[in-house]
Amino acid sequence: MRHRNPYKKADRETRVRRLRIVILVIAAALALFVGVRISRKMRSGESIVPGVAYANTIKHDEAFWSGSPDITAEMLDPNPYSRPQKVLTKIDGIVIHYTADPGASAQNVRDYFNNLATTHTTYASSHFIVGLNGEIIQCIPCSEWAYCSNSRNKDTLSIECCIPDDTGVYTDATYSSVVNLTAWLCKAFKVSPDNVIRHYDVTGKICPKWFVEDPSAWETFKSDVKTQYEKIS
Repeated sequence: MRHRNPYKKADRETRVRRLRIVILVIAAALALFVGVRISRKMRSGESIVPGVAYANTIKHDEAFWSGSPDITAEMLDPNPYSRPQKVLTKIDGIVIHYTADPGASAQNVRDYFNNLATTHTTYASSHFIVGLNGEIIQCIPCSEWAYCSNSRNKDTLSIECCIPDDTGVYTDATYSSVVNLTAWLCKAFKVSPDNVIRHYDVTGKICPKWFVEDPSAWETFKSDVKTQYEKIS
């Protein structure tokens, strides 16, 4: 009859315990490393969402952003009022807005959004802001929600457009720039130009004022976006 060696069994159990400890230590170290990276990203204002398709800064991926309009990235500080860092998992449309603040520049609007972290006066932001001279500022990554389009925050990108006066009509520079930006976003994120909508189409709010009060201007805009979209390779 063969007898089991109790010492071999004890040695095997000791090795198993040691292996478990090593695995737990490695897992804890990885968790700490990931936690530190996420914490640093949140403090720096970067997106915590990985992936090329949802680039967290304008120059994050050169191939993805190749051919884009001239865009300046000035991301908002993470905060509950304008940049909650909710993950935008899909993009099904582009929503056009206007600032309703005659004369305000794109930088003014961006800074207003950022200051909501301190003022707590409302919940508001936009992915992109197009200024009176056609300049474009991105202040929310395309991987995150912006507080701009109500029930469509969860599946759209938003573009806020500056206006020179109470008519709400864009300057020629703003109009040209938002046409180009909208067409490029549609192409980049595989969104049909037919899915470009107004804030008005979501909530009935008179926004953007020009395109609500003059439906023919909206149809012209949509046509111009489609024309530009077809030019993009």
